[in-house]
Amino acid sequence: MKSPELTTLCYIENDGKYLMMHRVKKENDINKDKYIGVGGHFEYGESPDECLKREVMEETGLTLTNYKARGIVTFIYGDEKRIVEYMHLYTADGFEGELIDCDEGELIWIDKKAVYDLPIWEGDKIFFKLLEECDDYFSLKLVYDTNDNLIETSTKI
Repeated sequence: MKSPELTTLCYIENDGKYLMMHRVKKENDINKDKYIGVGGHFEYGESPDECLKREVMEETGLTLTNYKARGIVTFIYGDEKRIVEYMHLYTADGFEGELIDCDEGELIWIDKKAVYDLPIWEGDKIFFKLLEECDDYFSLKLVYDTNDNLIETSTKI
């Protein structure tokens, strides 16, 4: 059995918009052509906050100055050879620096109300709604089949 993946994901907010990454540059990308936040995999010994700040800097060139842990999202994808990922979800509204070109996708500021109309994972719509409506830390479980269909969800606030 494969070990779970540990990741962070951040939605940087500015003027009613989220910074989104349109995943169009990376080969063999499970997120190909989708819009997601910025973040990535933990390096050995990193805390979630350390991973968040490093990944945001690497992908955007921005240094976070104000951010908040919003929840933990458990993704399960596939059949008996499942991918399991524990994603620490953050929002940030303070940052310094200038955006850089990212080798994983195009960085675009998207109006918060427009994110639901983008090609995003079905489960992302659930956590966007939680980010909008809930200030408390939440736990969300999303189970996808091998055809990218969301087949199970559970939420604890």
